[in-house]
Amino acid sequence: MRDKLAQIFCSQRSTRKTSSESLQGHNNVSVKQSEKCGIEDGTTCSNGSFGNGAPETAETDSSGTGGMRDSLEGSGTKENDIVHLKRRVGLFSGVALIVGTMIGSGIFVSPSGLLVRTGSVGVSFVIWLACGLLSLLGALAYAELGTMNTSSGAEWAYFMDAFGAPPAFLFSWVSTLVLKPSQMAIICLSFAQYAVEAFVSECDPPLAVVKMVAILAIVCILFVNCYSVNLGMAVQNIFTAAKLVAVLIIIVGGGYKLYQGNTQHLQNAFTGPTPSFGVIATAFYTGLWAYDGWNNLNYVTEEIQNPSKNLPRSIIIGIPLVTLCYALINVSYLAAMSASEMIESEAVAVTFGNRILGAFAWLMPLSVTISTFGSANGTLFAAGRLCFAASREGHLLDILSFVHVRRLTPAPGLIFHSLIAGAMVIYGTIDTLIDFFSFTAWIFYGGAMLALIVMRYTKPNYPRPYKVPIIIPLLVLVISAYLVVGPIIDKPQIEYLYAFGFILAGLIVYVPFVHYNIQIKFMDKVTIFFQMLLEVVPTSTMAMFD
Repeated sequence: MRDKLAQIFCSQRSTRKTSSESLQGHNNVSVKQSEKCGIEDGTTCSNGSFGNGAPETAETDSSGTGGMRDSLEGSGTKENDIVHLKRRVGLFSGVALIVGTMIGSGIFVSPSGLLVRTGSVGVSFVIWLACGLLSLLGALAYAELGTMNTSSGAEWAYFMDAFGAPPAFLFSWVSTLVLKPSQMAIICLSFAQYAVEAFVSECDPPLAVVKMVAILAIVCILFVNCYSVNLGMAVQNIFTAAKLVAVLIIIVGGGYKLYQGNTQHLQNAFTGPTPSFGVIATAFYTGLWAYDGWNNLNYVTEEIQNPSKNLPRSIIIGIPLVTLCYALINVSYLAAMSASEMIESEAVAVTFGNRILGAFAWLMPLSVTISTFGSANGTLFAAGRLCFAASREGHLLDILSFVHVRRLTPAPGLIFHSLIAGAMVIYGTIDTLIDFFSFTAWIFYGGAMLALIVMRYTKPNYPRPYKVPIIIPLLVLVISAYLVVGPIIDKPQIEYLYAFGFILAGLIVYVPFVHYNIQIKFMDKVTIFFQMLLEVVPTSTMAMFD
């Protein structure tokens, strides 16, 4: 088996470096070391783990102080680690990833949810704008973190820098098993609902059919992202452009209705009872779900061209554009239907199209399906990089950090995320998934703000190509705490306790398998089996066969 594995890997590269100098990059070892690990006979080393893995490198502080510091940027970004040399995400693709992921199903599912929870058109509109501002402030703070540490993995990398391995592992534990898969499941369920709606307009679409279509969408997106990074970004760019056309259709249609004088639903916007402390927090959950994706570019910083400039530029362009689109879309909805009609409609955008577009109403569900498909593509693209980065440090299964030997895509991580998302599609519903996702996600968003504040004091001299005023992470941290605590105080539910319990349960896995590096004997055989099946290798092996 091992000889066969060696033949598979060696056949992908016609030449091999014979120099005995150490290969740079995380997990990369010298040729002599690789022979001890079994590269000569076709096996590969374990992909590193916390505790007994390679020690974090110390280097001279680039601030000029002459002191020593721990390397913030993960060693996985060294030059001759082939995966990380492929910086293929430029400014346009960066904006497309942010806009394309944010504008997905949320604006087509969430408007009625906001109205139900606030009971007021005016309050819901204010929350839409506030969610956009909060997303922008959070993303600007992430821009500082992302230019300070250009390793992929976003929050996972920042927690490693500021707090160490345990909090970083807990994030990768929750995000890999719950957050990212549930996010993709929600989007694909929305995609399926709108796709099936176009063919069964006279009745509610069968739930089984909706879930089958959602599973099919996950499989298609998985194939695209496993096949090629360039193809994945091309799909993202094309579908982002298409969804902006859909947004433009809604805005122009709403503008035409306003021109005709249909402003009655916008009058007396602030009538109704004042929402409570906790209700506002849960309403923010619904709105922020529509804005989620503002941090996705930070997951792929190792693949961004000139990240110190293109990361903040993409954020500054993308998020205000999305906020403007959302504000105009909500005004357009209210120009065509009342708040009660929006609440009763399960597909607000389709209802809007039926009233405005006439014979061309079919364009609306088609546009929405295109929008949600592009958003799901961007979600999986980013999720695979988180899995890759965390596994590279030994925080997840080694096989999840491997890449395809020819296509240079993190196929195992992408497949793993897709399998969990598929399971959530089968057993979950949109409403329950949104609530759990929003509550858990903002715990870690607040943690990232705290990490930025902590590193302002623990690493004051580290270069920061982009730096935000300290008031921004402080403000976002306070709001994050409010979004987590508010619903618990207003309406305590056992589900919140389950969420905290699941997060802390990660320590049961972390202590034996990561901290003490306990190895399960049969896992080496499992790793080799999937290497042969998927034709994947660690990045260190790829560097050797270059």
